[in-house]
Amino acid sequence: MALPKGKISKARKHSRQANWKISGPTIIKCPRCQKMKLAHRICKHCGYYNGRSVLPVEDEKGKKRNA
Repeated sequence: MALPKGKISKARKHSRQANWKISGPTIIKCPRCQKMKLAHRICKHCGYYNGRSVLPVEDEKGKKRNA
C-alpha cells in the first residue's frame, strides 16, 4: 500500500481544496435576434444555430416561423 512521502500542511491542503468552485453558464447574445441564449445551443426565440434554421419556432398565435 502506498504511503505519502511527507505531511501535507493544513495551508497546502486547504488551498488545494478551496478551488472547488462552479462557474455560471456562458450566456451570449444571439447574432440573429439579439436575445440572450446559452452558448453552443439553439436559440429558443428564433430557432437558429450557427447561421441556419434548425428548429421551427411558433409565435404567440401558434403559427410556425422558420419553416
